[in-house]
Amino acid sequence: MYDRLGIGGIVGLLLTLGGIALVAWQEPIVAAGLAFVLAGIGLVVRALVGNVMRQFGMV
Repeated sequence: MYDRLGIGGIVGLLLTLGGIALVAWQEPIVAAGLAFVLAGIGLVVRALVGNVMRQFGMV
């Protein structure tokens, strides 16, 4: 999995997790909401990419 992300993806993932951890340190409820929003966006992007790849016959 890490070889697919590349260095930029890994740094982005670490920054995202670090940001949520920083918010959770101050406001745990807000951090939980942010985590849900990020997870939702991730699922939407995954579905969109899957649909586009299917349309081009790559799946």
